Amino acid sequence: MSGYSIPELPISNLSSLETRAVLKKTAEAHRYLAELKGVAATIPNEAILINTLALQEAKDSSEIENIVTTHDELYKANLNVEAVTPIAAKEVQDYAYALRQGFLGVRQTGLLRLNDIIDVQQLLERNKAGLRRLPGTELKNAATGAVIYTPPQHAEIIEKLMANLVTYINDDSLCDADPLVKMAIIHHQFESIHPFYDGNGRTGRILNLLYLVAKDLLNLPVLYLSRHFIRNKAAYYQQLQQVRESGEWEPWLLYMLDALIETSQHTIELIQAMKVLMTEYKQRMRAELPKIYRQELLNNLFNHPYTKIEFVMEDLQVSRITATKYLDQLVEHGLLVKEKVGRSNYYINQPLVRLLSEAPQFPTN
Repeated sequence: MSGYSIPELPISNLSSLETRAVLKKTAEAHRYLAELKGVAATIPNEAILINTLALQEAKDSSEIENIVTTHDELYKANLNVEAVTPIAAKEVQDYAYALRQGFLGVRQTGLLRLNDIIDVQQLLERNKAGLRRLPGTELKNAATGAVIYTPPQHAEIIEKLMANLVTYINDDSLCDADPLVKMAIIHHQFESIHPFYDGNGRTGRILNLLYLVAKDLLNLPVLYLSRHFIRNKAAYYQQLQQVRESGEWEPWLLYMLDALIETSQHTIELIQAMKVLMTEYKQRMRAELPKIYRQELLNNLFNHPYTKIEFVMEDLQVSRITATKYLDQLVEHGLLVKEKVGRSNYYINQPLVRLLSEAPQFPTN
């Protein structure tokens, strides 16, 4: 399918986008996003959520592209305790790093510039190929091999459409649409332009979170959005394609708004559960280990589901002997589990790992 002509933004007929059903869903999505923003602010150290939930988002977004790894492989990769890290775990690490770097840039400027988008893709793919300049890119059905969509082939068209998209992202005077409606349009437009040789899907899903941060709908990139996409993968691609084939936007907008609502609800539940667990650890450490209790140590145990001596040394600015003593006492009191790889030890916060790996299951469509 190659007949889709990508429109420049904004789309002129706003009433065809903001239907009654879409506006109703938009109001609901805003309500849950506002609650998520508030709940996230109750975690005392923002790095805890960025490092744990960004990794979850990275894992699920990568899985959509059939880059599959386990939580154990990811956490061990962050420790650098094994001689060889699985390729998939490295790619997910790259995704989480790209998301964090993109977030830092957007938080500083409030903008999503073309260079920011290119930087995200380069961090994902570890190359500097930039925007596509050669023809030949086609999107195919993974099962049949049939071409389902041919994105723009000429470099000048890709550059023009990307410049238009970036202007639309940053200049709210161009369109009065609700920012959540705009987010769904931006995601569809980016995926249809397909501006890079590789990494378009993952880059586009990172842009969703960065856009929400840029518009102050989230303070941190912690929305678990890709979990919805991976559990509704067929519908995700079907709705993307349906707009190209029919020109009907409402089903796609409703799909994206449903994703925002469901993932906001479940991310709220996850953060609240993390907060409860942190409180339990804090109370036990104060009661059972008052001589070693420090907020920085508690933060370390939740910032790193798998921690190690060097992490404690750095976070608490203590010697290796002291860090080892702290961790061993936490193991003795059942707050951590000690494991060994080669000559290196690492320490697992098992309740946190279970919480993250057994995150609420979303319904599939």
